[in-house]
Amino acid sequence: MNPLMTRLMPYPFERLRQLTANVTPADLPEVSWSIGEPKHPAPAFLTDTLNQNISGFSQYPTTNGMAALRETISRWCQRRFSLPPGSLTAERHVLPVTGTREALFSIVQALFDATSPKREVWMPNPFYQIYEGATFLAGGQPRYLPCLAETNYQPNFDALTDADWDNCQMVFLCTPGNPSGQPLPLSQLKSLIRKAIDHNVLLISDECYSELYRDEAHPPPGLLQAAASIGHDDYRNCLAFHSLSKRSNLPGLRSGFVAGNASVIAEFLRYRTYHGCAMPLPHQHVSIAAWQDEAHVAANRALYNQKYRAVQEILSDKMPVHVPQASFYLWPNLGRDDTKVACEWLQESNIRVLPGQYLCREVDGVTPGYGHVRIALVAELDACIDAAERLRKLL
Repeated sequence: MNPLMTRLMPYPFERLRQLTANVTPADLPEVSWSIGEPKHPAPAFLTDTLNQNISGFSQYPTTNGMAALRETISRWCQRRFSLPPGSLTAERHVLPVTGTREALFSIVQALFDATSPKREVWMPNPFYQIYEGATFLAGGQPRYLPCLAETNYQPNFDALTDADWDNCQMVFLCTPGNPSGQPLPLSQLKSLIRKAIDHNVLLISDECYSELYRDEAHPPPGLLQAAASIGHDDYRNCLAFHSLSKRSNLPGLRSGFVAGNASVIAEFLRYRTYHGCAMPLPHQHVSIAAWQDEAHVAANRALYNQKYRAVQEILSDKMPVHVPQASFYLWPNLGRDDTKVACEWLQESNIRVLPGQYLCREVDGVTPGYGHVRIALVAELDACIDAAERLRKLL
């Protein structure tokens, strides 16, 4: 066995299962607020597209995907992030992936240089555990950057020195953040790009929640947008990852893309020809239809915003309910042991939430997620309202 496998930590949901194994839930309908799996129905036109192209399952797909899909993604990026025309081409800068999870993991396996004296891979803390596992199995050393309330639940990059940057090979960004839902501002992204270029660091921006924002007039900025705005329209040291799972309620489709610097994309494509992760042709046709349509995405945002308003109205005088700029999470700090909170809410109200400490690592005696719970508002509106009313009574 690969000895690096021993470094992999249990996944948060396995820890939650063990934590609650002996808890008897209240005799009420279960509301699962623990897993960030969208429950809104997929748009009918997308299922129709899948049915119309079902014969494509009889063909091997190519690793780099259909030209029509890459072209659609390129146009979407240019519209969404105001990129200069021709700067992000379908031929050289875009690669479809079978979900951002596998791509975020495999990008480190493909590109991390285990022979380099630069050993560190930086990641937010709390974090999506794929970042850590990818780093361990590539032979890197994670550095956990605390995300605290005083820095808007994103890392304090300004506290890092040039010497710190010289020890770093890759940086995982999560914007908007998981679990906080808070995006990195455009000014911060610009600063990170300049630092990454100066110190030859690859920025890996996980932007899978970028389309679930609250304010229609102010969508969160993206890494490629920041690069183009300072004249780096070759997207040096920049990769952005996007997904249809949250945007279009298609978590089972396993469809996303990575876009950015052409030379890095070429190396990742070379790796993926061996990795065996090409997207099935019917899924590519569905993806084309999804990236071409914004109406269903706006409707999706409206549903989440409705749930945020309802839950905030019910609970805001009983617990901290800070509605984030994006995502479908709440990240309240309850000021006490979050594992006990998760057990109590399950036992008393049959509501499942994820303890914040399960998304973190302790560094210098501090666990940034301690006292928090992650609430994923993925259940239908009526179920969210019912759960909020139960919590109000409990609290």
